[in-house]
Amino acid sequence: MPTGPTGDRNPNVREDTDLDSRQATETPRRFKVIFHNDDYTTMDFVVDVLRRFFHKTDTEAVHIMLTVHKKGRAVAGIYPRDVAETKAAEVIKHSRGLGMPLLLTTEPE
Repeated sequence: MPTGPTGDRNPNVREDTDLDSRQATETPRRFKVIFHNDDYTTMDFVVDVLRRFFHKTDTEAVHIMLTVHKKGRAVAGIYPRDVAETKAAEVIKHSRGLGMPLLLTTEPE
């Protein structure tokens, strides 16, 4: 706040205090990381990936793996877009390096 030499407000300086003109910020859109079923990737491998890359407990990892096996797909986690895409890419790269055709996709929540 501008003040004069005595510490009082300077009447010659105009201040803008219009607080209503601020723009509301939006919550960033979040994305689901989805595991897809295939006939070649082993169940143990899927559980290991869920534990290693998604920090799931053994119980959570087995539950997600069984959902993928029975329903064809399951959500491993929900993250900001860049995190979701990075996780999916890292897992796919890891899987291909070990000869597994595991497929992960991302989609908006």
